[in-house]
Amino acid sequence: MIFVDTGAWFALVAPSDVDHQAAATWFGSNRKSICTSNYVVDETLTLLRARGEPNRALAMGRAFFSGQIAVVHHLTEMDIREAWRVFERFSDKSWSFTDCTSKVLMERLRITEAFAFDEHFRQFGGVMIRP
Repeated sequence: MIFVDTGAWFALVAPSDVDHQAAATWFGSNRKSICTSNYVVDETLTLLRARGEPNRALAMGRAFFSGQIAVVHHLTEMDIREAWRVFERFSDKSWSFTDCTSKVLMERLRITEAFAFDEHFRQFGGVMIRP
């Protein structure tokens, strides 16, 4: 299973994004199952709307919530508390809180691959980045 981050979702649906072609090519050729988190869904829909893509935000929301595009894992209260500990422990990094939740969820689910353009996933260690 491959975890998909906000930047990859955004690049996939926003033709103006610098990584759009790479995202579209990867999604078109990927044969592995993909997942994301409810925090990444929130961040993706918010980013799309904030960057003037309200129709794409609605289309992505429909795809996420219908289960058509990915398995969406929901963070538990323990995951969120652990993400806070990661956020505190790695205060020297510029990781967002959502990045920390992704790290915690990936570790819990033993996911070692991520589709991300975010350099922070490389900093997690032990994660193979796609594309």
